[in-house]
Amino acid sequence: MSKLRFVERTGSTNSDLLASAEAVEGGWLVARHQDDGRGRQGRTWLSPEGNFHGSTVVDLRPTDPPAASLASAAGLALIRAVEAAAPATGLMLKWPNDVLLGPGKLGGILLERSGDRVVAGFGVNLASAPSLPDRPTAALSSVALVSPEAFAPLLAAAFDRELERWRSDLASLVGLWLESAHPVGTPLRVHASAEETVTGTFAGLEPDGALRLRLDSGELRVIRAADVTLG
Repeated sequence: MSKLRFVERTGSTNSDLLASAEAVEGGWLVARHQDDGRGRQGRTWLSPEGNFHGSTVVDLRPTDPPAASLASAAGLALIRAVEAAAPATGLMLKWPNDVLLGPGKLGGILLERSGDRVVAGFGVNLASAPSLPDRPTAALSSVALVSPEAFAPLLAAAFDRELERWRSDLASLVGLWLESAHPVGTPLRVHASAEETVTGTFAGLEPDGALRLRLDSGELRVIRAADVTLG
């Protein structure tokens, strides 16, 4: 069973767990205030009061699937936790691991590896959605009021389930991820780097959770790390 630890304030829950030799799998650190939150590709993650900011540790085993495929497990756990907290229409996974509510980003995940450990950090707009210049955002408060204290055990339980599924049946996990994602054929814009952006349509996932992108030329490209926007 997961163990939850709440703190009033910290810089980054991910940084705290990465620096902690005592952090073990199943343990969670949840901060009510986070002063130095960060997202993927070096972005700042704004952490207003009432939103969820928490991280957990995965101890990698020799028999585990590729560590990068943990993104699929984390994303599936997050959308399942949101569904449990507030059944709502319009929830969708966007590769690699964002959860959308309607067109807006509701939550995101940052995976960081140190040796044989991966820290998975989750940020969810429970109370309010920060205004961002490059993408629409959404808050769960538009459909239900859920506190971080109520959401944390739901996410921890969902992550426990999907972590076990990841270890025992990655193909099943990828299939479940696809059921909650944008449909095959959805137009995507993939930002592989600051210098490269490619467009195409969503063609599903590889067995390890990598993105299949059907380019406008008809070529199928496998994307393992990138930022993706719909349309």
